[in-house]
Amino acid sequence: MPALLATLKQTFGYDQFRPLQREIMAAALAGRDVFALLPTGGGKSLCFQLPALLKPGLTLVVSPLIALMKDQVDALTVAGVKATFLNSSLSADETRARLAGLHRGEYKLLYVAPERLLLDHWEENLRAWHIALVAIDEAHCISEWGHDFRPEYRQLARLRELLPDAPLMALTATATERVRADIVSGLALREPAKFIASFNRPNLTYRVKAKEKPLQQILDFLARHPDESGIIYCSSRAGTELLAESLSARGHAAKPYHAGLDSAIRSANQEEFLRDETKIICATIAFGMGINKPNVRFVIHHDLPKNVEGYYQETGRAGRDGLPAECVLLYSTGDAAKQQHFIDEKPDEQERAVARRQLLRMLHYAECTVCRRTDLLEYFSEQWTAENCGACDNCLEPRETYDGTVSAQKFLSCVFRARRASGYSVGMNSVAEILTGGASEKIKTRGYDRLSTYGIGKDLHRSEWLAIGRELIRLKLLDQSQDQYATLTVSDAGMTALKNRAPVRLTRPLAPPPGAPKRRAAQTGAIECDEELFNLLRTLRRQLADTRGVPAYIIFGDVTLRQLARFYPLTAEEFGRLSGVGEKKLAEFCAPFTAAIRQYLDTHPRVNFK
Repeated sequence: MPALLATLKQTFGYDQFRPLQREIMAAALAGRDVFALLPTGGGKSLCFQLPALLKPGLTLVVSPLIALMKDQVDALTVAGVKATFLNSSLSADETRARLAGLHRGEYKLLYVAPERLLLDHWEENLRAWHIALVAIDEAHCISEWGHDFRPEYRQLARLRELLPDAPLMALTATATERVRADIVSGLALREPAKFIASFNRPNLTYRVKAKEKPLQQILDFLARHPDESGIIYCSSRAGTELLAESLSARGHAAKPYHAGLDSAIRSANQEEFLRDETKIICATIAFGMGINKPNVRFVIHHDLPKNVEGYYQETGRAGRDGLPAECVLLYSTGDAAKQQHFIDEKPDEQERAVARRQLLRMLHYAECTVCRRTDLLEYFSEQWTAENCGACDNCLEPRETYDGTVSAQKFLSCVFRARRASGYSVGMNSVAEILTGGASEKIKTRGYDRLSTYGIGKDLHRSEWLAIGRELIRLKLLDQSQDQYATLTVSDAGMTALKNRAPVRLTRPLAPPPGAPKRRAAQTGAIECDEELFNLLRTLRRQLADTRGVPAYIIFGDVTLRQLARFYPLTAEEFGRLSGVGEKKLAEFCAPFTAAIRQYLDTHPRVNFK
């Protein structure tokens, strides 16, 4: 459809689509329901924004967060698109004015929260506004099996009854196969066109580091990434505040963000981060969904995430502009024990079982020795065939292995003998307790203290045995049940290894030896440019954004700025060729940026890039 590509360049300034965007748009324009799973940074928003400009009527966008609505409406407005939002942040007068504009047909897109849509008096509005398309963003919120379930999303199926002729588009960046099925059924999608993009984010580098002195580890990282924007996730509200204070005291522009902060302070901290006034946000998982800041150059997890979906989505907030970004997880078995304690306190048995399985899978990622990209993609049922991704710690700095045959024999033998002696299957913690000579009531009543394997592993700490047990599961020498108790049995391969005393290679824990050489990650997405000019243009961008009351990236993203600092455009024709420069931005921003480049070249030579 040539109109799609022409509108893409004219309005948004791009010459080509990202994977699956064109196909998704074509299905929507043909009137089909659509399910679209695109990774964070994959251009989900454009999939409904661009068709909205080509379809008669109003496109309704269901969005869960106020910050996301304002962010996207600001960006559309600067690009020359008539868009608005309705939510609790508006005064009564502002709301009335926007409703009047909607009744007059002045807007192409309307962003609204799910709970507002379901108010009784809205049925009349929805029928009167000639809704051409309903886009449901963050659609995984409909599923109880997702990591971000929101009950109000369950009510959105009513839109099918209210607007029977309007096609629905469900979009998400994070969904397992089970969650995908939930979305399709929960929203009553009618034979939807389904589009599943790769979960791979090639510009992200993944690293897991042993958590030793976390504050110093973070400070060392920040010293290598000066003046870059990033998010540091902590598990507790108190942790975010303490870390933000510690970083601020050492000269870093850092602020906390969590649900317990006064809403005005929380909003101000978020706004400062979006405007690059604050470089670092220390946050709980309450921060980030719907934050469209493209130049987040790093995401650090100070504490262990609860599940892989949450981890993937949080790391996905880095590098949304396609430029290189770092994702670092600080991991300790103590964090795992804390998470397990929180799970044990949950009142619902089914909820405990689900949370336990999710935590075990997260531990598998943190401790795995294979390519982390391969492991992440496998979780979402996607195969990664490359032997070495060149952008994770396990590929760049493979950990040392050792002959773990004796330890493996002890563990497997303990699992086998405990089951045979007591008639009960045992869990990971019980095996570690038996091996280290624990004296709990369960050990005595079940006779585990009379086993030949009792106390034979006192040379290792209990946490080390737990890590060995998890690796034996990964090696498929142990099977772990999926019920709430997660008990262990020796697999057929494990029995063979046990009987034949087959050699078993295990992996050293995280933390490379001092002085170990570090390999640089492949810088996928990097744009080489005149860094001095880039910084000058960043200052100009900030000034232009401040006069309009919007974040700097609404004017131009870092990709466009780096192209400006690489190609030195001095005419409107040259300026208009760059990525992200649509007609309205060309008219509005060509003069100040080309003037700044011309002035810079008066005193600086051009740098020639290959």
